[in-house]
Amino acid sequence: MNDRRMTAPAMTHEHGIRANLSQFLHQLLQVLLVGLTIGMMRTVVPALAESEFGVPKTSFLLLTAFVVAFGVVKGVMNFVAGRLSERIGRRQVLLLGWWAAVPIPLMVWYAPSWNWIVAATVLLGVNQGLTWSMTQTAKLDITRLQERGLTLGLNEFAGYVGVALAGIATAWLAAQWGARAGLLVFGMVVIVSALVLTHLWVRETLPWARAEAARHAAGVQANAARPRYPLNISSHPDTSEVFTLMSWRDRRLLALSQAGLVEKFVDALVWVFYPVYLYQQGLSLTQVGSVIGVYGLTWGGAQLFTGRLSDRIGRHRPNVWGMWLCGAGVALMVTGHGVVWWSMSAALSGLGMALLYPNLSAAVADISHPNWRGSAIGIYRFWRDLGYGVGALGLGLAAHFSGQVEAAFWFVAVSMLVSGLVLWWLGEETHPRLNPDTSMSGPVTSSKEIP
Repeated sequence: MNDRRMTAPAMTHEHGIRANLSQFLHQLLQVLLVGLTIGMMRTVVPALAESEFGVPKTSFLLLTAFVVAFGVVKGVMNFVAGRLSERIGRRQVLLLGWWAAVPIPLMVWYAPSWNWIVAATVLLGVNQGLTWSMTQTAKLDITRLQERGLTLGLNEFAGYVGVALAGIATAWLAAQWGARAGLLVFGMVVIVSALVLTHLWVRETLPWARAEAARHAAGVQANAARPRYPLNISSHPDTSEVFTLMSWRDRRLLALSQAGLVEKFVDALVWVFYPVYLYQQGLSLTQVGSVIGVYGLTWGGAQLFTGRLSDRIGRHRPNVWGMWLCGAGVALMVTGHGVVWWSMSAALSGLGMALLYPNLSAAVADISHPNWRGSAIGIYRFWRDLGYGVGALGLGLAAHFSGQVEAAFWFVAVSMLVSGLVLWWLGEETHPRLNPDTSMSGPVTSSKEIP
């Protein structure tokens, strides 16, 4: 909190994308770099696990170990980042995340065994948990409620375009220079650039969140549509209070958290078994990168529209339909053959992810008070990214006991169907304009609240 950028008296703390355009664009560039960092580990490493790092062809559980480690660590760091950012600021947490990433390309380049890849992925989990959480939270700090869907859509667009571009670029570099050298050069350029840009241009946004909270407390927004904030939570709750609220005490937040966890099963599958499956089907490494790139580019590009769509029609319907479309794309991947079929299946899953991914986060932000929104987002992201670990373990076990990679695809498809049903049943519309709190004072008890 001693950072002069956080306490500068000249700041007016006006909210809105237009009012904070320069800082908003800097934060979008940051999340693009975050996506490039994780993307460099998603195509080359799994596809070449056997030839480059000595993982036996049928060792499905060993192959998934690095994603299990990533998911657990990233989930925990999301939780830590949310609380920490409310104490030391968003910018400081972002910097910590980038410093944690510096050893990753060096470890992959030197790695004498798969254990080094798992260790590097642990650091990647720290990096992603701190940096992606902060880019999202910082943009929510400085934008208006009516722009929340658009804000998160642009955030995830930038991040997952970065993931897709990194997968394509590293596959090409691996073909030209070799896997280790290509990842070393790509990774160091991205991470060093991110550190420099953060030091020079990223500002602290915590004062904007405090200004919003002050306006709520003063009743300045009394004439605006008021969100249905949960009951039974204090104005400045501690960690355990927010955690229990997010995890089971509020049915809406429970529904959103479980959906976030299960949708990461898809991304774990794309990370671990899409490259393996497509490589086994005879595609070249460059073709594998292109098919998986369709998934990432569709996901990223469509979020330019799906986030804004939820500002108009609400969050609930896009979230539920996104879960089901994404699961359908996963099932279709193993029911046909050929680059065109696999690309179309990947695009359908990408479209489903575009519908649900920014809008699950937007729904959490809708009904989280600015005093504890950073913590709420961090805890939601804890459950969501823990889905990497739970999903990778589940699909690894499915493939192990069946002896077939395809079993992992069906495990994920069924999980998405069931989770979508749970979200439809327990969830409700959270957009304040479409489902406002109409009480005269204090929050309304939602029908979705668990005492």
